Amino acid sequence: MELLPEKNAGYATQEYWDERYSKEDPSNTFDWFKTYADIRPLIQELIPSRDARILMLGCGNSSLSADMYDDGYTNIVNIDYSKVVIDMMRAKHAEARPGMEWLEMDIRSLSFPSSSFDIALDKGTMDALLASVNDVWNPAPEILVDCDREVAEVQRVLKAPHGKMIYLTFGQPHFRRKILNRDPAAWELEVRELGEGFSYYLYILRRKQEKKGQAEDGAQ
Repeated sequence: MELLPEKNAGYATQEYWDERYSKEDPSNTFDWFKTYADIRPLIQELIPSRDARILMLGCGNSSLSADMYDDGYTNIVNIDYSKVVIDMMRAKHAEARPGMEWLEMDIRSLSFPSSSFDIALDKGTMDALLASVNDVWNPAPEILVDCDREVAEVQRVLKAPHGKMIYLTFGQPHFRRKILNRDPAAWELEVRELGEGFSYYLYILRRKQEKKGQAEDGAQ
């Protein structure tokens, strides 16, 4: 079964993902980049509290949420704009992981109230928005608008003062920094390089008033 789009731009469309998920075996999982086992120490460092309310941005049929749930992070809300995958994942995990929520929703237009989450986690979802970029140095304005809308919505729904956005990608800092750091007066961006040879990058977006290392109530 061919699951790749004809062009990379297909990754940025809801139609492609609906068709792809409708053809996949519900028992299958697919993870872009690293698995939870690979990043577990980082997740535990950045989210020490198992009570943190976590928003999974563009969950797809990844095993990340289930693995985190089984590791004690049971307050997870999964969203994706593909109704096909949301219905599939809700049915798949209803019995074993009843505490997880599965909602059909666009990351660029979140329906949650402001200050709803301790953590927002994006593992490759923004990369799908950027898949149609022809010139990485000068992405098309509409693509930048989509990315800006995601970040703006995430910042809105994160709790003050300690909410964090965690973003895992292969996108290098000179391409991603300007997209993520949309409000440098109020937010700070930390970048960590992961792996050897072919690198991945972990971006952590925090409000500036947060002092790293201090005790935190929700996200830590």
